[in-house]
Amino acid sequence: MKIYINEHNPIEFDFEQTVDRFFVEELPLINRNRNGNFLILKIKKKDISTWKMIHVISKATGLKERDIGYAGLKDKSATAIQYISISKQYERELKNITTDKIEILERSYSKSPIKIGQLKGNRFSIVLFDVGSNESKEIRDISEKIMKNGIPNYFGYQRFGEDSKSYQQGEKIAKSGKRLKGAKEKLLVSAYQSHLFNSWLSERVRLSKIISEHSVDRASTELGYPKELVAVLAKQSQFFKLFIGDLIYSYPYGKSYYLKDMLSTAKIFEKREISPTGLLCGSHVQRSKSDAYHLESTYDDDELSSLRGDRRFAWIWPEDIGTIYDPNMRQLTIEFILPKGSYATTLLEEIGKKPLKPTTQE
Repeated sequence: MKIYINEHNPIEFDFEQTVDRFFVEELPLINRNRNGNFLILKIKKKDISTWKMIHVISKATGLKERDIGYAGLKDKSATAIQYISISKQYERELKNITTDKIEILERSYSKSPIKIGQLKGNRFSIVLFDVGSNESKEIRDISEKIMKNGIPNYFGYQRFGEDSKSYQQGEKIAKSGKRLKGAKEKLLVSAYQSHLFNSWLSERVRLSKIISEHSVDRASTELGYPKELVAVLAKQSQFFKLFIGDLIYSYPYGKSYYLKDMLSTAKIFEKREISPTGLLCGSHVQRSKSDAYHLESTYDDDELSSLRGDRRFAWIWPEDIGTIYDPNMRQLTIEFILPKGSYATTLLEEIGKKPLKPTTQE
């Protein structure tokens, strides 16, 4: 269960992820120019997933799907602008694309193909309905706080399937010891990885909240920590408390190191130059150390070796949040930038202080 960090009351608004209300655009890192062996396509897609788009382009060009480069996955239920790369010798075959769900906006070239994760981030524009004037002001105010203080980088509900329980299937597959078969099994096991990460992050938010809101004596009693440790943690002025042994990454991307001094590192954290990371357990992944690993170990599954592990930012800072409000339509458009891999719905849930998972009908 996600724990929200801000103290405002829940804010009412109507959210639905559709092609008319949810817009996302990739901010690419690849160098584009007029020369190179790879054609870079800036594509606008509606009502089609990235996987399906790649399948359509594969069929139209004769390319194998694995030879089509992309930086990230975008949902079907959205209008998305993203970039893909193909060998430029297949450019003529693009005329075979007939669906109106895919529109090529720009063409450029590069010396190298696009790779997974090759993004600065994503820009979002989302339309919320049934927003009153008071709620629009509250959304604007809390957005200012979020830009300043940041939010926990939870995986969004989309990661866990329609019933929110796909991670349970993933756990069974991960513990079977069998080699993964196909994209579906990989997706289920990655949902299990994500569930463990979210559970760990919720616990770190919970204990940070206790330390931030209570005296050293009371926090020590509630957490069962020595007073000396809680006193040092309480000296960190930021909300999300850092522990010895946390694996720190430069933000938004860069080198990593293990935390050795909490207070000096906390000052750098406040400047948004670094962020602690959480574990996506799997093969070939670094674990945190010392006190931080004591907190992480509960959410580490060392039997999960069928997928490669990774680290994920625990804390992010949304940028350029802006709102446009139409009082006659009771409609608010919210725009913002998130680092790659972060979920727009996670930000909206922090603003609304409520889950946005749509109710499924039998």
